[in-house]
This record gives sequence, structure tokens and C-alpha cells, in this order.
Amino acid sequence: MSRRRVHHFALKRQLIQARCVNYFNSMTKLQLKGSWNEAKGKLKQKYAQLTDNDLAFAEGKDDELLGRLQQKLGRSKEELRREIENL
Repeated sequence: MSRRRVHHFALKRQLIQARCVNYFNSMTKLQLKGSWNEAKGKLKQKYAQLTDNDLAFAEGKDDELLGRLQQKLGRSKEELRREIENL
């Protein structure tokens, strides 16, 4: 196989890997529409038992937030992720 062809396949593999990483990152991070304060208010209206501490959100700490909500509400992280993203 020529060097040019090997290089082409290497670039193609890198592109596919980058797309997979981007897809995984988008699936593991909350995709919020609007501000977190607005979403937090809606969640507190729907679930009166939630406190400000339960809803504390720090950048890059999506899993911690979802874990707290999962414990408090008894729902799966995926259910909670979808609900938050649809607020």
C-alpha cells in the first residue's frame, strides 16, 4: 500500500475517533436550554422536596447533580437528564 493511502486511512480513523468522542461528551453532559436558575425553579415547583443544595450545579459536575436527584427522586439518571433537558 502506498504511503499516501496509509496516511489517508490514518486521517479517516482520527476523524471517526473524534466524532465518537464528541458524541460521547454530548451524551454525558446536560444540554440545558436557557439558564440553570430557570430550570432549577421549574424542578423545585415540580418536586417540592428538592432543596437548593440538591440542585447545586457546577460546571463539569453533571453526574454529581444527577446522582443527588436520583437518590432524592428515585428515578434513573437518563430519565432525569431527559426531563431537565426538556424544561
